[in-house]
Amino acid sequence: MESEVLHRGDLGGSLPVENVQALASKGLKEVPPRYLRAASELGEVFETESLEIPVIDMIKLAEDHPDHSDEIEKFHLACKEWGFLQLINHGIPEEFIHQVKTDTEEFFKLPLEEKKSYAQLPNSIEGYGQAFVVSEDQKLDWGDMLFLFGQPASQRNLRFWPKNPASFRATLDSYSSELVRILLFLLRAMAKNLGLSPDVLASMFEEGIQAIRLNYYPPCKQANEVMGLTPHSDATGLTLLTQLNDVDGLQIKKSDKWLPIKTVPGAFIVNVGDVIEIMSNGQYKSIEHRAVVNPEKERLSIAAFHNPNMQAKIGPLPDLAGKSGALYKTSNHDDYLRKIVTSKLDGKSLLDQFRLSDV
Repeated sequence: MESEVLHRGDLGGSLPVENVQALASKGLKEVPPRYLRAASELGEVFETESLEIPVIDMIKLAEDHPDHSDEIEKFHLACKEWGFLQLINHGIPEEFIHQVKTDTEEFFKLPLEEKKSYAQLPNSIEGYGQAFVVSEDQKLDWGDMLFLFGQPASQRNLRFWPKNPASFRATLDSYSSELVRILLFLLRAMAKNLGLSPDVLASMFEEGIQAIRLNYYPPCKQANEVMGLTPHSDATGLTLLTQLNDVDGLQIKKSDKWLPIKTVPGAFIVNVGDVIEIMSNGQYKSIEHRAVVNPEKERLSIAAFHNPNMQAKIGPLPDLAGKSGALYKTSNHDDYLRKIVTSKLDGKSLLDQFRLSDV
């Protein structure tokens, strides 16, 4: 079943559009209209620097740490009130993150024709290109991506895994495995905070689907009129994002305004996705976020999205839906994945399709 889903083409994909990195290199005086956003769409940004997402220390989350009780409560509030946090002391060495950065940079520096050898195939999201382009007239994001399935490892389609740089595949293989270690640790802490058996969530994500998106956002002279990544909540379970250079660009929606995130050096940005909101029956909320671009510098990041294994149902966990009743529909995983890859990014519109009441 997993093999069938991961490599099957009929889940849908994205329409082909022009490569943004190549477009940006032309030195255009004006950005093509399809990338320009109305001022009303860009919204209002927080001016204050005093508001920041919580920082969680993974070492202190360990049950044998003297600060465990305080840190796990802090983690609970971060998932409940923010949906976003920065994770420090996660156990991945700085030198290894630097190697991930170097390999990613080297890939995006390759000639366009060489990168195109890893291009998405029709009706498939995997590969080099763009995602969530479902019509010929929708607005486009100012960025390119390489989208790969990292887990289960046995189901990787190496056709899309670059051979250049030579270390890319081995680096990403190790990175993928390290992220699973962090994921399962966080899911056990989440389950404990939700009053569940520690392995309830983790067991559903073991042998789960991990999708890795390497992002390249070129500089843009009209940066205040384009969008690197359209506002959305992640349709998956839990996302771990690494910013690969010193150019910030992530913004989250808070009180109907956009809050710029200042990345803590070496930290992972972790966010709750729609699947965890559904499974927690609304106790934890996925949060809209977006990426903006810089007028002078490129920005690179890697987002790793984690979904349960294919046997898991996407719906409220019975122990959390028992008292108040289920607030979301239950779906089989195959149908849920199909909805993800065939929908354009649009706030929390995908999650709204699963609501049974106003939560």
